Amino acid sequence: MKRVTLRFFLSSLLASPSFSQSCPDYADYSKERHKPYSAGRFALAYQRPDPPCRTFISSTVDEAIRSMSSVITDPDLYRLFENTFPNTLDTAIKWRGHARNNPKEELAFVVTGDINAMWLRDSANQMKSYLSLLVADSSPDSLASLFRGVINLQARYILNSPYCNAFQPPEESNLEHAPTGGSTAQISPPYDTAAVFECKFELDSLASFLDISYSYFSATNDSAFFGEHQWVSAVQYVVNTGRSMMVPTYRDDGSVAPLPYTFQQETRRATETLANDGIGSPAANGTGLIRSAFRPSDDSTMLPFLIPSNMMFAKCLEDATAILDSVLDSSSSPNSNIFPLRHDMWAFTQSLRAGIAEHGIVPVLSKSRDRDVEMVYAYEVDGFGSAILMDDANLPSLLAAPLIGYLSRDDSVYQRTRARIFSSKNPYYMRGPALNAVGGPHVGPGMAWPMASIVRILTSDDDAEMESTLRELVSSTAGLGLVHESVNSSDAQNWTRQWFSWANGLFGQMILDLALRKPHLLDQSYQ
Repeated sequence: MKRVTLRFFLSSLLASPSFSQSCPDYADYSKERHKPYSAGRFALAYQRPDPPCRTFISSTVDEAIRSMSSVITDPDLYRLFENTFPNTLDTAIKWRGHARNNPKEELAFVVTGDINAMWLRDSANQMKSYLSLLVADSSPDSLASLFRGVINLQARYILNSPYCNAFQPPEESNLEHAPTGGSTAQISPPYDTAAVFECKFELDSLASFLDISYSYFSATNDSAFFGEHQWVSAVQYVVNTGRSMMVPTYRDDGSVAPLPYTFQQETRRATETLANDGIGSPAANGTGLIRSAFRPSDDSTMLPFLIPSNMMFAKCLEDATAILDSVLDSSSSPNSNIFPLRHDMWAFTQSLRAGIAEHGIVPVLSKSRDRDVEMVYAYEVDGFGSAILMDDANLPSLLAAPLIGYLSRDDSVYQRTRARIFSSKNPYYMRGPALNAVGGPHVGPGMAWPMASIVRILTSDDDAEMESTLRELVSSTAGLGLVHESVNSSDAQNWTRQWFSWANGLFGQMILDLALRKPHLLDQSYQ
């Protein structure tokens, strides 16, 4: 017991502001190449901070990294895994503790990387990188404790500001707040500016809370945890908020219906505000779909119904009902709100799936010179018949539909959509000698996102496709040995954001997936 307590103390100390002053700022550290370099052609740097400067120590993760040294043959590929898989634990667990009003409620503040704020989507995905190693564990220095801390803090954020996506450190942490840049945004409903870093309504952010919750539950079967604290109340807020964003633009009498969320600001980037004085493009009535004001990239939607986010929300609602069932079964006096909530969530899931099938699948010409059509998934629709045919690198995406569990990899509509994504018919598919991958308007044309390449591997069963994509990933880090936000498709030396913990963790997650599905791909050279 003393050993556990000591390790928890050290982990908390490492994440404290006073301790971090003696360690280099990883935002600067990660821009430089550190020895020893890998023995491969690309001589990738070693980018893990020294052990005393890591923000969370997990012997389980460190052992997984060591064990993969005998599985991954290529020295550059192994170095890339060695650097990226632990990146969130090494650099992004900025604070861990307990709620001021409840010493049993664990909290964990996880930043996205070079921005000192916690995104619901990013932090959920950062933790999911370690899902394959997660087991039930009540000790305070465990991965399980870290998951619980993130879930509890996300629940608090949602209960306070359900339309917002990124948040400042909790009061208990005494951490300095990140500057928001003096935004000119006019946002409704109002929110606590001291607690919120950014308030863009992104449907996938709410889904991410359900997703990390189910991830923890599926690995640990810890029903008791979800019956404690504020989780059930937060789920009710998620459902209520989703339903509130199903309001159409026009009532039956033709008048304009008020929208519960609006966002408008002065900006030189069209993707940083919503059209029509902050309400966005018109949304049709009776679609069964939920509006999303912004995409997972934090860019504004062009049409209100973002299909990948609706897919994810539907799947995560369905998954979360299993948690509620378990809470009901395990509790001697369950919360009376659980029964109607569980029924509502299941019905909501079915109506969303019906809406996606009716409005999210659209006809396109199969060839440019004939009249043959094929059915594919649209990225965004409005219910009036308009559709945006593209995909974006950020998750959830159309490409990631099997990864989020919405459909199977061999689904015929998905396969046709996938073929279109990796072609010139996708306006944001970047092609070049350095990296061929989906990008998006967030960084702009010419910039391919390694994250999309990783998802391409995770959703593929084609050895040749996976091998060529791995080869590009290994060769496009500019020697830093970290997964960047984006890379110029023609010049790997031109990249954005070297410290992007989610993308790094996703790469590690993909390597562990290959070790199970395609181990022979790790037992070859990528030189």
